[in-house]
Amino acid sequence: MSFLLYDLIFLGIFCLFIVSFLYKRRKNLKREGIIYLYRTKVGIRFIDYVGKKFKRVLGVLQYFSIALGYVLMIAVFYMLIKVTYTYLAFPEITRIIKAPPLVPLIPYFPEIFGVQSFFPPFYFTYFIIAVLVVATVHEFSHGIFAKAKGLKIKSTGFAFLGPIIGAFVEPDEKKMEKQPKLAQMGILSAGVFANVITTILFIFIAWLFLFLAFTEGGFIFNGYILTAVNVSSISSIGNYSIELNNANAEGILSLIKSGEIKESLGIPLDGKAINMTEIKANNKTYFISLEDLKAQLVVNKEVLVAFPDLPAVRSGLKGTIIELNGEKIKNQETLSRELAKYKPREEVTIKTKFKEVILSYNLRLAESPLDKNKSFLGVSSTNYDNSGLRGMLYKFFNFFESSSTALEPKVYGDLMIFIKDLLWWVIMINAAVALFNMLPAGFLDGGRFFYLTILAIVKNEKIAEKVSKFVVYLILLILVVIMFAWFIALI
Repeated sequence: MSFLLYDLIFLGIFCLFIVSFLYKRRKNLKREGIIYLYRTKVGIRFIDYVGKKFKRVLGVLQYFSIALGYVLMIAVFYMLIKVTYTYLAFPEITRIIKAPPLVPLIPYFPEIFGVQSFFPPFYFTYFIIAVLVVATVHEFSHGIFAKAKGLKIKSTGFAFLGPIIGAFVEPDEKKMEKQPKLAQMGILSAGVFANVITTILFIFIAWLFLFLAFTEGGFIFNGYILTAVNVSSISSIGNYSIELNNANAEGILSLIKSGEIKESLGIPLDGKAINMTEIKANNKTYFISLEDLKAQLVVNKEVLVAFPDLPAVRSGLKGTIIELNGEKIKNQETLSRELAKYKPREEVTIKTKFKEVILSYNLRLAESPLDKNKSFLGVSSTNYDNSGLRGMLYKFFNFFESSSTALEPKVYGDLMIFIKDLLWWVIMINAAVALFNMLPAGFLDGGRFFYLTILAIVKNEKIAEKVSKFVVYLILLILVVIMFAWFIALI
């Protein structure tokens, strides 16, 4: 919270500085739509030097750049189709991610849209540093490749949209359009090529930084063990005894609808109090929420998935496990090793760290379902299902660290976490810009890149333009469908 205050102060000071700076240099400022462009000559000498000095090398690299452009274009289109299918086929995704699928990249968006579990904090400080890195390497790469083709760089500069800042390099557009198609495509794809190289470089820097500055600090569990329960074997739900003729999906759904079956047990699952219903089946106890019970019975009338009566569920264990009976827990292996020292039904004290608060639990260990002589806690190192959507998203957005091992700074904790999150955002924004810019839409690099590709195939400008427009409308339609599917699932 203290850093957030500093960050907001920095945001205010930055905005005042930008307004003052641009006002004093308003002669170099030009408005284009809602964006203000500040043109300079900064960096032109560097662009000219690199473009001329490494002309042959850049001539070879353009083929890799163009090939990467096609890979990214196919990848981003595939991702759009995949996201569309996911929201249409699995509307329950809105229970995991309530934020709209098209979220603007603005400071504090994880807090604004409630997606803190997938993203680290996104302070304005992170935003301005990451965007400057991404925009500078992207635009300077365009300029360097353009200079290698003999094009004049007219200006460099900064683009402003309120406090949002970006960089640009302005080659001679008229002469660029007269270049061969291959040369134009090399220049167009140069920006995303630089972003991908920067992403790889920062991933290496991040891994090295984590290795030197962090150590293992606990076992992260993201859910409880689940097990299958035959509907026909259920003898009671809550305090209601299921008669033989009601031990089926239709009978249970009818009882839930009539209000005979109610939720009674509150379990703080994932740090949130969730009302659960106790189920008895084959002389064993399980827990499930009525919402999940109804949803599962509609889909599968014979088998449902529930939480077995295990210590972690009963106690509402949450957070990162950092200690077991005084012994420090570093990762999943140390937890397993410590649990092996105790027998089933022995009492232990477990400490966890949840949102910077240390919690203590006294609980009695259960029997392992695989070996009755071994103790069992009942936690899962993934979000319910390792192959599920939630687990996949968690792995994607937490590539810095193992999904089951917490990392702790060795020294200067707040500073190390600040640097770690900053590196994360530089990597993610570089990758996102590389993908987004290769969408075959007219205002992006991918738009012109796609048009030139079609033109090279059909040899007809009118047909190439029509195909390009069709693809743009198709992308817009896909985006509308994604948002519509999200909205319908949300309500």
